[in-house]
Amino acid sequence: MAISMAAAVQSKSQVHAAETDEAITFSNASVHDPSIIQDQKSGMYYVFGSHIAAAKSTDLINWQNFTNGYTSTDNTIYGNLSENLSESFAWAGEDDADSKGGYAVWAPDVIWNKHYRNADGSKGAYMLYYSVSSTYIRSAIGLAVSKNIEGPYAYVDTIIYSGFAEEEAYDANSDVNKHWESTNIDELIEEGVLEEPNPEWFTENGAYNNAEYTNAIDANILYDKQGKLWMTYGSWSGGTFILELDKKTGIPLYPGEDGVTKDGRMIDRYFGTKIAAGYGRSSEGTYAVYDKKAGYYYLYLTYGGLASDGGYQMRQFRSESITGPYVDAAGNEAVYPESFDKGVGNFPGVNDHQDIGNKLIGNFLFTRELGEDGTGDGVGYLSAGHNSYYIDAKADKEFLVFHTRFPNKGETHELRVHQTFKNSNDWPVPTPYRYAGETITKVAQEEVTGTYKFINHGNQITGQLTESTLIQLQVDGTVAGAQEGTWRLYDGYRAELKLADVTYDGVFISQWDPTTEAWVMTFSGMSETGHVIWGSQTSTATDSEQMEKIKAELSASMPESVVKDIVLPTTAAGGSTIQWTSSDPAVISETGIVTRPEAGQPVALVTLTALIQNELQSEQVSFEIQVEPKEAGKLSAYYSFDATYQNAAGDQTEAQVTGDRINNTGGAVPFVEGIKGQAASFDGKSGLSLGKGLIAQNACTVAFWINPAELNQFTTAFFGAATEQSWISLTPVGPANQTMLWSGQQWYDAPIGSTIPADAWTHLAFTVDAGKISLYVNGEEKFAGENFPNIFEGATASFSLGVNYWDQPFEGLIDELYIQDGIVLPADEIKALYDEASAAIPDAPVAEEAISQSTLLYGALAFGAVAVAKVSRSYYKKVGKKTEE
Repeated sequence: MAISMAAAVQSKSQVHAAETDEAITFSNASVHDPSIIQDQKSGMYYVFGSHIAAAKSTDLINWQNFTNGYTSTDNTIYGNLSENLSESFAWAGEDDADSKGGYAVWAPDVIWNKHYRNADGSKGAYMLYYSVSSTYIRSAIGLAVSKNIEGPYAYVDTIIYSGFAEEEAYDANSDVNKHWESTNIDELIEEGVLEEPNPEWFTENGAYNNAEYTNAIDANILYDKQGKLWMTYGSWSGGTFILELDKKTGIPLYPGEDGVTKDGRMIDRYFGTKIAAGYGRSSEGTYAVYDKKAGYYYLYLTYGGLASDGGYQMRQFRSESITGPYVDAAGNEAVYPESFDKGVGNFPGVNDHQDIGNKLIGNFLFTRELGEDGTGDGVGYLSAGHNSYYIDAKADKEFLVFHTRFPNKGETHELRVHQTFKNSNDWPVPTPYRYAGETITKVAQEEVTGTYKFINHGNQITGQLTESTLIQLQVDGTVAGAQEGTWRLYDGYRAELKLADVTYDGVFISQWDPTTEAWVMTFSGMSETGHVIWGSQTSTATDSEQMEKIKAELSASMPESVVKDIVLPTTAAGGSTIQWTSSDPAVISETGIVTRPEAGQPVALVTLTALIQNELQSEQVSFEIQVEPKEAGKLSAYYSFDATYQNAAGDQTEAQVTGDRINNTGGAVPFVEGIKGQAASFDGKSGLSLGKGLIAQNACTVAFWINPAELNQFTTAFFGAATEQSWISLTPVGPANQTMLWSGQQWYDAPIGSTIPADAWTHLAFTVDAGKISLYVNGEEKFAGENFPNIFEGATASFSLGVNYWDQPFEGLIDELYIQDGIVLPADEIKALYDEASAAIPDAPVAEEAISQSTLLYGALAFGAVAVAKVSRSYYKKVGKKTEE
């Protein structure tokens, strides 16, 4: 049923916001797997997360990162990272197996424990429980403490191990003996805590039985109502377990004996009591919280895969006992049934658990149509998950804290905080928009009546995006539009909607809509089976007003001149449609595909005409667009680094030394002996900003030699950015711990299948030819693909070596950088160029001869990575190391 926007009733809150309220601004931070704590001394809120990222805030709205990632010495959180956590790293997480060439330190939880006894005899410490991991099952949880919440934290002990074997065994790319005696189990036996290993920990062939026993990561620490201290933990594999902790030491009180709970759940002598999940199904990010007012322990888990297309999503259970049993709104038990048992292994494609657990947020988009208020595509999330939960008893507010990715932004992720409200069944339900300081108040019937963008998060585990539809809460209490049913406002602000014979209960609350930059009425509710719905009220306009808005935005968005494909919208606000015709479809098609004249040919002029139609009227508007011819290919840059930053080709400009980011100063890049003459030497604190516009076509060849002194994940070697969101990057250690070329906004991965070595020269080269991408290492093609994004055509992009906008800078040497704009070098010439230069290794003499045309053409683009602090492409995190690649 179509809804006329003119029929909607404008809410008083919208009028008020438009007239008097100031705009809300947000400062964003990137912390994957955020665990929240409020420091009671300062009142500051902190979140700690994977990859040693953390941020702080005074108001839950504006966040600031304060850590330095995997910096190995002078680490913000751990001091000397390798030395401090050496006992944990002896089992997993440093330069080993899936963490080869780097680190894997994940998902910490921090809690203040006034009972903890410090080494100096004093009482009270911040206890940080972290995870280290080398495969999807070989992991460990360790404890470190500090009297300062920001650290540094001193190592105490490694308390839980997983992935061990019955006999001596080794993983690929690892020299760690996986025998159980390499863990703390042998010490516990010596101390009399355990009598012997549990034979059920192992399969018939002596491997780790991960169908029943967990991957030891994702610790979460909480007090129960009696004041006892507990740790929940576990990921995928055998599920989530809980152990009581000694408050004075922070060490688990291991059960020592096996058993079962009254309702039949496992109690293991070492791992504790099973409270959720199991059998290799997607389930991680364990977080439990005790709600004194409600009388429940609420347990949160995240299903799905963490990448933007993985369907990451938060699930919810509760129990009156901290050790369970936990159930969802429909009464399903959190521990998965034995019928799920498929044996050892993890099963990311198996979603038979999708009906278990209240699903809080799925992939969604409150779609903004052409001609609506605001700018952009709208507000939405992809793969929102691994949450923590904060109850502010003083403010009488509760918050869901999580990381999320976003539609059309690939793996870029940021922290989000949403206020939650309990429905009439005492289930916390998140509100649609991020927290902006709102407080719930009574609302009037006329305020909540109107047209809403509607989302039903459902229960599926899917990477598909749910876009909003329109519904109308009508004055007579009926619901019309994409959904039909009834609705009511009760108890001042509570909402009840009955849609397709399903009742959803929640609240109405005015929230800040980042798209329209205004306060709008919203609703959120949960069904009796744990499905969550959201609504966001839209602004109002008559059909004629809407037509003028559509024409105005369309006119403002259409370019006068183009060199690449353009987006021609076919739908608009108020149910309007747009049909396009072209005066020359061979140059600009009716779907926006642009075919440029060849170099030397004249400019082409094309008229595009849009027919805009809504229920009551139709209008045409035309645009004359100039299509620029292709440019001739050229050598745009050659940097020899022979005692100069001069570009010997193209515009002849000098590279500029930067500080630790592309857009700051203060660094130093001296010259040392290189592969040919001298090379640029990067100290891990500096970079070089190259000339702008060095690549401006959808065809190029770029090449250089690189000799890393240190391999840090996501550190960039060569970086090019049309904007901070649209970029290309080659990083010596990227996602999945491989050297790779990747791009942002229009996301693309081109891994070589391995990692280039440290302290050795490697030649990297890459070519792009109208979307075809080839990546070469030492003259051999290591990756070939299609549909590589057209980042630079039509843009004046910035380029750099060793730095980007976010990540830890490169440390090592770079030499002989060539960039060809509009020229694609064939594979045999790239191989010949590598052979020519490699003869100089390791004693590269200064070459005085003129550069040959062949040498000028060789290339490899090392595109520096967008930050994990900003993006956090943690594909190798948790189960993803083996099962999602």
